[in-house]
Amino acid sequence: MSPPWQLDFYRRPLKNAEKNSLWELLLCTPDMGFSYAETCPQSEADAMWLRQQLKQAIHRAGYRPKELHVFRPQTQTLAEVACRELDIPVVAKRGLPTLKQWLRQRAAWYPNLKTYTGETYSPFAIERSTPVPLPDNLWGETWRFAGLSNADLLRFQYEAIPLRSVPKELLPLEIGLSSTVLIPGVVIDGGRRAMGLAQWLASTRPAFLKYMAGQPDGLILEAGLCDRFVLTTFEDTDVRGAANVFEQRKATAKGLHFLLIRPDDSGMTYSGLWLLQESPDTEIG
Repeated sequence: MSPPWQLDFYRRPLKNAEKNSLWELLLCTPDMGFSYAETCPQSEADAMWLRQQLKQAIHRAGYRPKELHVFRPQTQTLAEVACRELDIPVVAKRGLPTLKQWLRQRAAWYPNLKTYTGETYSPFAIERSTPVPLPDNLWGETWRFAGLSNADLLRFQYEAIPLRSVPKELLPLEIGLSSTVLIPGVVIDGGRRAMGLAQWLASTRPAFLKYMAGQPDGLILEAGLCDRFVLTTFEDTDVRGAANVFEQRKATAKGLHFLLIRPDDSGMTYSGLWLLQESPDTEIG
């Protein structure tokens, strides 16, 4: 099966001889076995131009990618229109390490070009949305910070959990974690709301959880490409201490953590499980 391509198409800190801002298209496979780059004036940067470039890239590669992965909302919109006639699914993903490393390298190279504008530039800059509260009718009865051993995490793969996302590439051994490292996380006992909460979470495509200190403190869910939700707020000093431990353990675990939804604490049934990772490739500028 053909590999997916990672794609970014957006304005760069460059201008052509006519002083028109330049947009750049970057395409690559996860292993960088195939790559493609092209620029165009901002006046031509549309779905039609992108579709034509994709056709040329397919011709050069000799195959059609099974998917296009994008991390930028603006790129996603253009790619979805461009791919309607190409029959290539467009998948939104925050974590695209190969493409983002290429973007870092390009950003370091731009100042050497005559077309460089000198403007402030962040290759992953995306407008951050203000965190919005979780709908009141979804929140569970109780919640707590918790930890799982590697063995516990593997055991969950055999549980009958209706909604789950445990990517193989995020398993502790896959990212080089010792089997003795405790994986931190959050457990929500949702009662009768458990399945509704799990279904809502699945629709948001969780990226990672983060403790945000404030008045009050909050537990933030980063989701989709740039969405942010306040799962809950708290002022209790003991909970604040547990939140700090959660962040410390997350750092020890290379950003790995989990979110578990269950009806109650009986350990008999579960509604949803997500294995998540906060890393430079899932954060936004």
